Amino acid sequence: MTNGTTFWRSIEAVHDVVYFTPDTKQRYEALGLKGYWMGYMASRSAAVGTPAPELVVALFQGFAPRMVHRALPDAWSMASRDEVLATRYDLARDALAPATEGADVARLAKELTAITHGIDFAGKPLAAAHHSLPEPDDDIGRIWHAATVLREYRGDCHIAVLTSAGLDGAAANALAVAAGLAGDQQRSMRGWTEDEWAAAISRLATRGWVDGGGTITDTGRSARQQIEDTTDRVCAAGIDREATGRTITIEEPLLALARAVEASGVVTYPNPTGVRRP
Repeated sequence: MTNGTTFWRSIEAVHDVVYFTPDTKQRYEALGLKGYWMGYMASRSAAVGTPAPELVVALFQGFAPRMVHRALPDAWSMASRDEVLATRYDLARDALAPATEGADVARLAKELTAITHGIDFAGKPLAAAHHSLPEPDDDIGRIWHAATVLREYRGDCHIAVLTSAGLDGAAANALAVAAGLAGDQQRSMRGWTEDEWAAAISRLATRGWVDGGGTITDTGRSARQQIEDTTDRVCAAGIDREATGRTITIEEPLLALARAVEASGVVTYPNPTGVRRP
């Protein structure tokens, strides 16, 4: 496989259009959901079914539990799972269509989908749930579906690495902010209180990863990079040889698509995902 950086950041950009397209909130509210975050929680977790908030807290990891509980399970009584999923795919198609002009969408759809069939999903529940959804009939839909499976696959691997490093959701987010991967609004965007955030920074300071003011140290930068490198290794270990070859051959057109997404203004950087531009 490649060193992972370009491929995974490009996958993230393609997937992320459903979070940042301007009418996301309005589209979910049209189904009966209330506010952006209820749409986010329901739409991202709907692949699992209509999960309880405790399960979603476990799957997403970085959000304060109270934030998930404000959205779920109420969302499932306000809109059907099928409506939520259909709206999410339509958001993706509408956002990606301008960025795919001139791209070989048939090839991208074929290659990305083939990569998802070469993955070991053991221990990657959110990726497996998305992979179990029916593949769309259209190429743009298939591109986004495959990118989402791959994005959640790396996300599942990343959460495993974060938890094995002893980082809970608040500390993981605080470290991302300290490393310059996310903005100062990350605390409120993820639902953590000021006290919880301060406690997270204190835990990081105890490890020498940040100083008393929350500024990252050289040790912290090294630790954060090691988390990324370990995530890439864990991801690579679960992708078979044929799929690995496809990640190399598709990287250039995938990167072109990711940069077209950024140029369209749908996804900007830095953003709350904490992933750098491809």
